[in-house]
Amino acid sequence: MERFDIAIIGTGPAGISAAITAKLRNKNLILFGSGKGSEKVAKASVIKNYPGLPGISGTELRESFAKHLEAMDVPVIDDKINAVYSMGRYFFLKGSKGDYESSSLILATGVDFAKPLAGEKEFLGRGVSYCATCDGMFYKQKKVAVLAYESGAWKESLYLSELCSEVLYFKLHKEPMPGTIPSNVSVVDEKPEVIKGNMKAEVLVAGGREHEVDGIFVLRDAVAADSLVPGLKTEDGHVFVDRHMRTNIPGCFACGDVAGMPYQYIKAAGEGNVAALSAVSYLADLIDED
Repeated sequence: MERFDIAIIGTGPAGISAAITAKLRNKNLILFGSGKGSEKVAKASVIKNYPGLPGISGTELRESFAKHLEAMDVPVIDDKINAVYSMGRYFFLKGSKGDYESSSLILATGVDFAKPLAGEKEFLGRGVSYCATCDGMFYKQKKVAVLAYESGAWKESLYLSELCSEVLYFKLHKEPMPGTIPSNVSVVDEKPEVIKGNMKAEVLVAGGREHEVDGIFVLRDAVAADSLVPGLKTEDGHVFVDRHMRTNIPGCFACGDVAGMPYQYIKAAGEGNVAALSAVSYLADLIDED
């Protein structure tokens, strides 16, 4: 497996800034996120404090970001990273479409405002998963629940329907369902409340009712940073970093909204630059140790 110098998760201002800086420093990088760029940026009607770009719209800024990446030959890998493990001198990244390795890691994932369900974190890895294509094989011929917070969860649910005896699809997104639904998939119009169990998740409470299941897949647009990277220190809902954007895990850096307020595009871009420079310095130290 190819091992990259720097893996960057997120295609908002922080992630793109980090990617540009890493590319300028001749690092072998991989950038994960939506090929369309940040939806949050695109929704901004007008941005007045981005130097050199007075009154630019969010859509225009996002397009400029995409053109900059293209000009520097930095592709965006459209894969959702569901888990990252520190292996000492490198990181193992588990995505929905593949696995990756990198010597350093930059988190630019933004802020996940969705609060985890009661029991969600407690049973993560013990009946609760954030990736159907990663863990679906553990539930062959079993009953599972899919908490679909985003419409893309439907594709993963179709994959589960081919493996599992029954799939309860809790539709929590606004987009309409497709026309054809497999016979072993039930669309449930109930709000999930609590995940319960003993040694593993066994019951999903939703709409005041208890649903006995063998596994629960929580599918959101983004995974909270401390769930994404086990052992990552957080404070007040943000990743704890120093002025060099270093986290408590060696080789792991964080920047942008995920690293704290204020939630400003220019602040995020500046932190992305710092994070990339810190990653470059970290990589140099690794070489010196060899």
